[in-house]
Amino acid sequence: MSAKINGSRRWSTVLAWGWAGVAGVGLLLALGLSGPPGSNDQTQAAGPYVVFGYNDLGMHCMQSDYSQMLVLPPFNTLHAQVIRRGEEPEIMTADISVRYTIPQNTHSADKCNWWEYSKALLGADFAPDVGVTGSRMSGTMSPTGNGDWNVVGIPVTPVDDSGKEDPYPLALITAIRNGNVIGQTQAVVPVSWEMSCILCHKAPGVSTATDILGAHDKLHGTNLLGSQPVFCASCHSDPAMGAPGQPGISSLSSAMHTAHAPRMKEANLTNECYACHPGIRTKCQRDIHSSKGLDCNSCHTSMEAVGNPNRTPWVDMPRCDSCHSKQGFEFEQPGKRYRDSVGHGGVQCMACHGSPHAITPTVTGIDNEQAINLQGFPGMIKECTVCHTVKPNEAFFHRVHD
Repeated sequence: MSAKINGSRRWSTVLAWGWAGVAGVGLLLALGLSGPPGSNDQTQAAGPYVVFGYNDLGMHCMQSDYSQMLVLPPFNTLHAQVIRRGEEPEIMTADISVRYTIPQNTHSADKCNWWEYSKALLGADFAPDVGVTGSRMSGTMSPTGNGDWNVVGIPVTPVDDSGKEDPYPLALITAIRNGNVIGQTQAVVPVSWEMSCILCHKAPGVSTATDILGAHDKLHGTNLLGSQPVFCASCHSDPAMGAPGQPGISSLSSAMHTAHAPRMKEANLTNECYACHPGIRTKCQRDIHSSKGLDCNSCHTSMEAVGNPNRTPWVDMPRCDSCHSKQGFEFEQPGKRYRDSVGHGGVQCMACHGSPHAITPTVTGIDNEQAINLQGFPGMIKECTVCHTVKPNEAFFHRVHD
């Protein structure tokens, strides 16, 4: 099937996790390119299919230690869109299979202690290298119903199999039809455990987590130190994890941002968001906006605004059309987030522009490799012949029905 592009296991019920609904150097990708960057009529994919890969976030954060508390588990989401090239290209939504691997990062259970403490935290055992949704470090992606394919909950860590830290591991995505490989691509599966709580939570003689839990007990009359390990979203709702929380208690996002906003000067950071998202070394925002001098607050306004209790975390997001406008163009679908939107006959916005916070061209070279391999230069996919075998003559308008 295809679509034409015309112009008490107490948390066992939570394991669908909100992320499902609320996303190698030198590889020629079997899509050999010709022509120098910018040679519109010469640069085109050689094969009959083209594959795009992208992540649903600029960075997935996790922890390196789960012995005392859980904020975020190992969890990553990868998407792919497969298009059959032609004068009128077709989006492949069936009759193929799409597989993923992370060649340099094939196992995780020996890299962090999540699997040791997952039962105490969530009431459920997970086999080594199996994530909370049942996804593994390699496997088959599923159709989303939105024109692409995904795998939700890959338990990848920011350490490759050689022991080297790598927050931008590359996944290899392979499309197969009738037992034959019809296309491949690579996409970054971003992950970091650099959340730098220790910038402020550094009481002498105790761990960072002990300092955090103790401060919560002192301020709110709880007994978290006596209830370890603690799952924060068991009380504070978190749509990102499908956790409803407790009535009358603020969401985790609202609690965290509201509590920390007036205290962040203590961290002495140029970008205060990087104390947690994800840290001062790993680049979460690494896209074209960053290279043009925009920072987190250029879109998210302020930490206080993000913590507004009337805001639904992971749902109420800044919109591209808050800044971008052009007659005849649609920068997101009405009522949908960027990462859920499609345009140009059903092509995913992220397929051409990149993941949120990693809109191409990025300041990190590895995020640009897919575009370079597909069209010969970094940036948004704008060469028509990546998907069209004959370059259309009509003008291109940036909307779903063109």
